Amino acid sequence: MTAVDYRGQTTLITGASAGLGAEFARQLAARGSDLVLVARRGQRLDELAGELRARHQVQVHVVVRDLAADSPGQALAAETERLGLRVTSVINNAGFATFGPFHQADPARARQEIAVDVTAVADISRAFIGQLREEGRGVLVNVASMAAYQPNPRMALYGATKAFVLSLTEALWEESRGTGLRVLALSPGATRTEFFEVVGTMQAAGGSKLASPADVVRTALAALDRRNPPPSVIAGRMNRVAAALGRRLASRRQTIRFVSRLTAEAR
Repeated sequence: MTAVDYRGQTTLITGASAGLGAEFARQLAARGSDLVLVARRGQRLDELAGELRARHQVQVHVVVRDLAADSPGQALAAETERLGLRVTSVINNAGFATFGPFHQADPARARQEIAVDVTAVADISRAFIGQLREEGRGVLVNVASMAAYQPNPRMALYGATKAFVLSLTEALWEESRGTGLRVLALSPGATRTEFFEVVGTMQAAGGSKLASPADVVRTALAALDRRNPPPSVIAGRMNRVAAALGRRLASRRQTIRFVSRLTAEAR
């Protein structure tokens, strides 16, 4: 395999109104891909679409959708078909976290977190993967997290959802080998986005230095451009080191307690 040629492709990006989703849109538009931008905030999407059309002369379609609603994959597939679009790549980026002891979590908010972070990722992947494999020239990127690599006290549900995304995506990588579709789970660490505003506290960062969205997206696209793309990639050298050391040197008990101390003590 050689580097992905995004010219003539149509890439659907969820959570595209800000953060990593908007950055994926900018970098893929720069590489020639037409876009379908999906999020709840229509004005943000319209502004980004206008910017990308003017700067890169690509087609950009906006779909305002709450991915916590039922059957998001089928809804998006129907909408892109209505627009006369053949989606060749998908970036499942939408997601959010909650912070605090699980027994104090708001049940409705927890259900919404599962709907967006788990159900929507699986449903959208299933809705589009058949045609992505048929096209055989694009990518399926599901955004996981460093939180996927160990349990996360005070973010127990979020870590569990991202472990699901990582496992699902790596399995789809194997199932899609030989089709031309490149499948990747992207695991960022703490990143300079609206994530922490939604969470409501910087304690969720565990004291980590925040990465730039541009660097995280470049990591993903570089991994996809490899001759033999991996099933997953961790953004940031120190994050990769931490994940490797955690697997090799620490017991499960030690890892859980270490992560717990990070989020308890961070200010």
